[in-house]
Amino acid sequence: MAGSLIKIDEEIVTSAVASVTLGGADWDSSYDVYKVVYNNVQPETDSVNLNVRFTVSGTPDSSSNYDRAFKKLSASSSFSDISSTNQDKLRTSGQNTGTGTSETANGIIYCFNFNNASEYSFITNEETSFGADTNTRGNQGGGVLTVAQACDGIQFLFSSGNIDSGTFTLYALKK
Repeated sequence: MAGSLIKIDEEIVTSAVASVTLGGADWDSSYDVYKVVYNNVQPETDSVNLNVRFTVSGTPDSSSNYDRAFKKLSASSSFSDISSTNQDKLRTSGQNTGTGTSETANGIIYCFNFNNASEYSFITNEETSFGADTNTRGNQGGGVLTVAQACDGIQFLFSSGNIDSGTFTLYALKK
């Protein structure tokens, strides 16, 4: 289906930054669903987790109103469930990512209800990563910001330290 994705914003990180925010001033509220793709995301600090926050008027919402649930798929152990409530961000990764060769996170996030101030904004997330413990893992799940407000973007940040490299792209899905 050619032309189904409309690129809205892209950030390519080649040297350390504290976070990456997509949307904000570039946000186009005329769509219902958005897709975020992140590739080869690597931290500057070893053994950290990739997280996201939603933005409101271009500012990340850091309130403790994020809930998430995932199924973790691991090459080195059995599957497991991961969940948390009342957090100040949503963890997207199922493991710690590190600074070693190929220790990167790659994923797809779909954003729903971001333009609706009467509903909770939520995401679904699929991610694969090669972690600091040299194991491959994947996640399938989602998260929600339990505040009825319009959101206009998404911020990526690690649990500690900077983002050293990666490509982050925000698309709108054509109606």
